[in-house]
Amino acid sequence: MAVERIKCLIIGSGPAGYTAAIYASRADLNPVMYTGLEPGGQLTTTTEVDNFPGYPDGIDGPTMMVQLQKQAERFGTEVRIGMVTSVEFASEHGGIHKAVVDNNTEIEAESIIISTGATAKYLGLPSEQRLRGGGVSACAVCDGFFYKNQRVAIVGGGDTAAEEATYLANICEHVTMLVRKDEMRASKAMQHRVNSRKNITVLYNTEVEEVLGEQVVEGLKMINNETKETIQIDITGLFIAIGHKPNTDIFKGQLDMDETGYIITEPKSTKTNKPGVFASGDVQDKEYRQAITAAGTGCMAALDAERYLASIEEEVEA
Repeated sequence: MAVERIKCLIIGSGPAGYTAAIYASRADLNPVMYTGLEPGGQLTTTTEVDNFPGYPDGIDGPTMMVQLQKQAERFGTEVRIGMVTSVEFASEHGGIHKAVVDNNTEIEAESIIISTGATAKYLGLPSEQRLRGGGVSACAVCDGFFYKNQRVAIVGGGDTAAEEATYLANICEHVTMLVRKDEMRASKAMQHRVNSRKNITVLYNTEVEEVLGEQVVEGLKMINNETKETIQIDITGLFIAIGHKPNTDIFKGQLDMDETGYIITEPKSTKTNKPGVFASGDVQDKEYRQAITAAGTGCMAALDAERYLASIEEEVEA
């Protein structure tokens, strides 16, 4: 197996990864990025991005990611199509980390920035998948604005679903909330917030049977999983809020994670429990999950990596 030695390896190519690449390149770390299975990350499945500073007229997600890639490459980042399939992190300060790409190329890296993101969970219905980007979304904060004064629905019964339903209620004419069980999993405070809004209707024991519409969402066919009764409503947007899965499987057993698999970093830092290994973006952030916050932590990760590598050089010189 061919072995290559580099200063900085970036795993993942969303806003966090590309921002880390821009800063790492400008610091002469000569970063090498592997894009993963979804080059550009979750934004490549988003049609319009209207909440990222610097784009007064908005921009579509794929175009934005192409621009970020070009900017990173302009400063010297080497962007490679490939999937990191396994890693072996060194435990000591100054140790060399190992990563295998596509099961056939080994990379030895002095520092690693993990920006593998998180994947939104969907219901798995053919009609839902067909209309992703045409009215089906997994982020109310990202896309809710496009449904101002319209009727929408949201699926989920946890805190995130309740919070997003409340957010949508502030801008939409009406929100129908579908809860699969006979009660919400959300905290009592969040349930009270939902129930106090006159323009939110909560349907319990209810599941989506089909998302209606050819090119865009036009309605929703639902089924009561107890009575088997089906009902249909007219909506223009469907928001799925049943959770995210962080893309951290290959790091399990080596990095500290919470109970759902998000990487734990030191407060006000991107440092993991392994020296020289940093995590940025949605892979370590389950609270905000925005492109701009991911980019911010990507910047932090590159600065943390630069300082870490500088400290190793100082030790060698001493």
